[in-house]
Amino acid sequence: MDQQKNINVVTLMLTAVAGYCDTVTFVSGDTIFSAHVTGNFIVFAYQMVSGGSIDAWIKLITFPVFIIAVITGGWMASRSKQDNKILLFEAILLIAAGILSVFFYIKGDEKIVMYAVVMLVVFALGLQNAFGKLFSKATHGPTTMMTGNVTQASLDIGTLITNKFKGTDALISFKKQLITISGFLAGCVSGAFAGMQFGLAAVLLAGISMLFCYILSCRE
Repeated sequence: MDQQKNINVVTLMLTAVAGYCDTVTFVSGDTIFSAHVTGNFIVFAYQMVSGGSIDAWIKLITFPVFIIAVITGGWMASRSKQDNKILLFEAILLIAAGILSVFFYIKGDEKIVMYAVVMLVVFALGLQNAFGKLFSKATHGPTTMMTGNVTQASLDIGTLITNKFKGTDALISFKKQLITISGFLAGCVSGAFAGMQFGLAAVLLAGISMLFCYILSCRE
């Protein structure tokens, strides 16, 4: 029971951090997605047809950064006896990104600092993506993108309706998907407010949250 409770909390925290960071970088980091990086294809395409500048092309840098982060996560997992060390490194990177934003007030021609912070966040969330793939049993599903979770929740609802809400397995699965989806949504909403108020410095809170998540995953 305690282990299941820890998985619930870890899943909720990881999804909330992903939604939070994704929204903060979109709001305060030149409309760049840090968790769901494929969304940057859409932003890039839109900016290009709208008379895009160099800012549009920077969106594509997120992909090699993300790939390197995932490779790094895989390497760390193969070298460490503790699976959750990836989450600790993610927390350190998010805290570093937040501190960098605090000390370098981002405005006007200081875009290079903004992009450096955003890429740090992209790298951190790339590690989280790697963690989800390598240690899928540590959470209830993907924590950085919700399409698969919403699909599974929809299938579960269909099964429950068909079986007149007597499907125990489908109900358990649906409850798990609710944790992932609600966590991500809560992170997005809070990230929007924090990003508007504090800019990219708001990712500091995500880093602190990841430290707690790391501690909980150690207990698990």
